[in-house]
Amino acid sequence: MGLDAVARLGVSILSDGDQVSVDSITLFVALLCGCIVIGHLLEESRWINDSITALVIGLSTGGIILLTTKGKSSHLLEFDEQLFFIYVLPPIIFNAGFQVKKKQFFRNFVTIMLFGAVGTLISFSIISFGAKELLGKLDIGFLELRDYLAIGAIFSATDSVCTLQVLNQDETPRLYSLVFGEGVVNDATSVVLFNAIQKLDLSHINSRAALVFTGNFLYLFLASTFLGVLIGLLSAYLIKKIYLGRHSTDREVALMILMAYLSYVMAELFDLSGILTVFICGIVMSHYTWHNVTFNSKVTTRHAFATLSFIAEIFIFLYVGMDALDIEKWRFVKDSPGKSVGVSAALLGLVLVGRACFVFPLSLFSNCLKRSEHDKFGLKQQVTIWWAGLMRGSVSMALAYNQFTRFGHTQQPGNAVMITSTITIVLFSTVVFGLITKPLVRFLLPSSQGFNNLISSEQSFARPLLTNEQELELEMGNVDPVRPSGLSILLKEPSYTIHNHWRRFDDAFMRPLFGGRGFVPDAPELSKGGCDQY
Repeated sequence: MGLDAVARLGVSILSDGDQVSVDSITLFVALLCGCIVIGHLLEESRWINDSITALVIGLSTGGIILLTTKGKSSHLLEFDEQLFFIYVLPPIIFNAGFQVKKKQFFRNFVTIMLFGAVGTLISFSIISFGAKELLGKLDIGFLELRDYLAIGAIFSATDSVCTLQVLNQDETPRLYSLVFGEGVVNDATSVVLFNAIQKLDLSHINSRAALVFTGNFLYLFLASTFLGVLIGLLSAYLIKKIYLGRHSTDREVALMILMAYLSYVMAELFDLSGILTVFICGIVMSHYTWHNVTFNSKVTTRHAFATLSFIAEIFIFLYVGMDALDIEKWRFVKDSPGKSVGVSAALLGLVLVGRACFVFPLSLFSNCLKRSEHDKFGLKQQVTIWWAGLMRGSVSMALAYNQFTRFGHTQQPGNAVMITSTITIVLFSTVVFGLITKPLVRFLLPSSQGFNNLISSEQSFARPLLTNEQELELEMGNVDPVRPSGLSILLKEPSYTIHNHWRRFDDAFMRPLFGGRGFVPDAPELSKGGCDQY
């Protein structure tokens, strides 16, 4: 793609009269490389992670650019929320679905949906109501009811990417699985809420409008899920029937990548939630399509998706770091910095309260549904879950830009205050909360015992998040499992669970048609990996 085409897609370089500059692109790519190298050198640090590294480098670079341009600019690339949603976010969300450990995800599905969907709605309501009450008294400028509702959706979106970088999936597998699943469902729910708010007619607020809003929300959620499943199954069926790998691994890999991206752009075309669609498509493709391709294609796709996701994450945090010093956004609030600090503090407090208002009550509700004491959430585990979801990041930034700016610019004081406050909260939560998370988890859950012993019942959660080789062999039929009999079967492996019903249906109907492990003998399996963990 030529530079002119890139410029038309929304990227403009702030040099030489907004003309595209190869020098600026080169410098930005060099900064990305620096983030990767420095992040690798600091990988063993108990305090620093890749997100914080990219933010610090972005802030440092933005400060240098701000000085060299005499306060005119602080970044190399101009943010475009459409560019973010169309090109940067899809690889991150798809890889999350593609690499998800489905066994733990679906076994914890009820808890994940409670926290990710119901909890997000509770947090959204509290933040929206609190923002209308508190920000209205601070006199930051004119904001409509739609803006306050959008604020609720914006600050309900957690940053699972940053959170998971400071959690160890080997030390706290159940915590990692729960926070990961909740984070993805939370992001999807927040974006669906945000899109539903944009379509809501606020001129007539009544019970009918509430029903329309609920209907739009459910329609977006269900339709987006259906589209993701449909395209995922279509890719599996095509590759299984055509078996492109017999002639060209490149075609197989290309078709998988393009079908994944097709799910996202089709959702956007039909005004659905692209995040939810591409996430569901990733789960379906990892369960069916990935097992239909050749060994080389499996290795290539797994690492290709992970690499694209990693680069996109670093890109986001690097840019946010530079954009935090953008003089245009701050010049609206320089006359009353105390007001901006007050808004940021109020919103951060609402984030803390909003998350607490659903984590602890829903944890108690979840405990009531569990029979075994070992499966229930203790206070330390509840505090860890609450803290692990406090960070705000890329999704919050993108939604804020979408609501309060036009191509990264704003001309209204109220909108400028909201953008600067969002930047402040993202920086503060990522750096401060991110630095504290690792020590906090080790303090609350010493020797990784808390969450492992808490949720690991003898049958349901005895397996770690990353399935070991012995279990993989058992699932592939290479090892005969020792099965209990009598009443212990009903107690340890209830036949009425959704997971067991789905496995029976999957083995009887879905895998024979769409492929999958054990149903595609010509496609050799990997002994380890992210996508073969079901």
